[in-house]
Parts: sequence; structure tokens; C-alpha cells
Amino acid sequence: MPGREAALETQGRLIVDVARLEKGGEWYTGETAPELLDFGDSELLTPLGGIMYNLKVELLGTELLARGEVRQRLRCVCSRCADTFETEAAEKGFVFSSEINDTTDFLDLTEEIREAIILALPGYPVCREACRGLCMACGANLNAAECTCRKTGRDNRWSALDALK
Repeated sequence: MPGREAALETQGRLIVDVARLEKGGEWYTGETAPELLDFGDSELLTPLGGIMYNLKVELLGTELLARGEVRQRLRCVCSRCADTFETEAAEKGFVFSSEINDTTDFLDLTEEIREAIILALPGYPVCREACRGLCMACGANLNAAECTCRKTGRDNRWSALDALK
């Protein structure tokens, strides 16, 4: 069954028309409006476009079940070296269930997919697993070059405590 180009596009939201949902379910594929995932003035995480979704939505008795995958491209600041990089937060096992009744004509899934992306965001984003970070003494990016302060062999972080002897 071909994917649907967003259920009802209302201001970039994913709204399912429950009353017209085909028996056996339908695939909903699309992207929300970029401004729906708002991190305020954060420079650490910046969404690149809207939340992309590929969901099978079906009625099971008095329950609406949506399952599939949601993804978000992001520009992040590495928590080790402070370089910017692009990555993707994804929830490949997205599942949402909601009780419906005879009066339920539409169901907005936007907040549920937004929450799934927020939960999938990296706690401490790193540009790569082998990122060496910044030198604790001089602040040099150890991925780019070796710093000169390490060659002295002295760790100045403890100098204040050494003076207490």
C-alpha cells in the first residue's frame, strides 16, 4: 500500500482522520513543520527541518494504534570538543495507542511523535566515539593537534592543593 503524504496537513501537524481510516490501516509518511520541535534559543541542538515519520495507523476495535518510525536531523555541539556536527535522532520502534469512541473523528499525533524525538535525543552528543575532547589545562582541541602543555609533564589542576602542604 503506498504511503500517504501526511494525513491532514494543518499547520504542519500530523492529524489522522479516524472516520475515513481504511480497514486494515494506512501508512502515513511525511514531515511536520520545522518549528514544532522548538528548543528556544539553544545553540547546542538545532533541528534541521521537521520531524519525519513513517507510521502505520490502524483501528483495532475501540483503539487507534500507530506504529513505525520517527526521525529528526539535528545540528549539535559536541559535548567533548565543542565542534558542531550533524546527526539524527530516531525512534525506530515508535508505538502509540489511544482509546477512541463514536465521536472521535480526528486524532492529532503531533505531540506524541515530538515527545518520542525528545526522548531519543542524545544526552551528551559527541561528534564521534573516538573524540578526544579539549585539553583540561589549555583548552586545545585534542582532535586537531597535541597541546604543548602536556609536554611539561605537570598537571596544574592540583597546584592549589599542592600549596597547602
